[in-house]
Amino acid sequence: MLEKKEHSYEKAVLVGVVTQHQDEDKLQEYMDELEFLAFTAGATVDRRFTQKLTQPDSKTFIGSGKAQEIKEYVKEHAIGTVIFDDELSPSQLKNLEREMEVKILDRTNLILDIFAQRATTSYARTQVELAQYQYLLPRLTRMWTHLERQKGGIGMRGPGETEIETDRRIIRDRISLLKDKLKTIDKQMATQRNNRGKVVRAALVGYTNVGKSTLMNALSKSEVFAENKLFATLDTTVRKVVIGNLPFLLTDTVGFIRKLPTQLVESFKSTLDEVREADLLIHVVDISHESFEDHIDSVNQILMEINAHQKPMIMVFNKIDDFSYQKKDEDDLTPSTRKNISLEEWKNTWMAKSKYPTVFISALTKENFPEMKKLIYDEVMKIHISRFPYNDFLFEYFDNDEEEVNQKE
Repeated sequence: MLEKKEHSYEKAVLVGVVTQHQDEDKLQEYMDELEFLAFTAGATVDRRFTQKLTQPDSKTFIGSGKAQEIKEYVKEHAIGTVIFDDELSPSQLKNLEREMEVKILDRTNLILDIFAQRATTSYARTQVELAQYQYLLPRLTRMWTHLERQKGGIGMRGPGETEIETDRRIIRDRISLLKDKLKTIDKQMATQRNNRGKVVRAALVGYTNVGKSTLMNALSKSEVFAENKLFATLDTTVRKVVIGNLPFLLTDTVGFIRKLPTQLVESFKSTLDEVREADLLIHVVDISHESFEDHIDSVNQILMEINAHQKPMIMVFNKIDDFSYQKKDEDDLTPSTRKNISLEEWKNTWMAKSKYPTVFISALTKENFPEMKKLIYDEVMKIHISRFPYNDFLFEYFDNDEEEVNQKE
């Protein structure tokens, strides 16, 4: 199907709308994220287009005047791709491509394309392919692409059957095969999880690009792929970690994102099962990102959707080495904004209001690592004692002294 392919950098423009549910500040935030997604996929953004609408147009998502403006711009500047921040309906996609005569992508398609590039194992590729087919099925009338013949010959095409109808049948057959394949792999992975013995399982969760893989490498002394791009990690990685004398399994999972495509939630069921079946969640947050509180809400929403929101959790605020704020002058009487809040003020806020153990660290420089390890140790120990009360190979952990902790490493 849609083969994993290397991207040459192509020029693109972004399109977003301000609605009653999404103000201008929120839109700019989403557009910044969309530009990072485009960069990750292999595109350079030439310009952004925005429009205020009461509600998106049912035919073209944006107004006819804005569509004409974008059409003239992409033609004049030889732009090959127009990327919309929201998911487009099949008819909107078709109408826009007919109108602008360029490739039209929406946020979902862009994320799927990144996943196709990032998937390295057979299992991840199968999950991505299923999500792509489910996305593609209702959108087969697109003018700029046509499914390759995967079947052919006598008896494979009915009399008078169109190419689109044949493609639909091919895709439905392929979806059925992929679902069966994933069911088989799901059973195997469930068996693997059940065979992990009397060991507590912790899972790193968080928004994409918050530093989960960097933290995984630091804690497990392994080499999980980490990069400053969205969705650098797609395949679930499980490593044995020992803090003090206490062993546990740590899982690095795919990052979450706002407006996560429903196809991905379904096809990545087993990846999310690692979160569902974990004993402890370590929620990693990028404290240096101006929208980190929104990211926390997005992750918590997805955890709720997969029924994993009531698990024991540790909040790990990462990237304190990258944190910055604007200090106000003493005689500045204007109201303070988020940009004026110092790290110490954030610490006091979150330490006070969070119902979970909270720590502020840098996975890159390992600042405050002893404090974080002590938190993880305490939480894992609680679970271990309640789950495996007769396993007596454990003993007291050193007190939280950096020199002693480092000696244990």
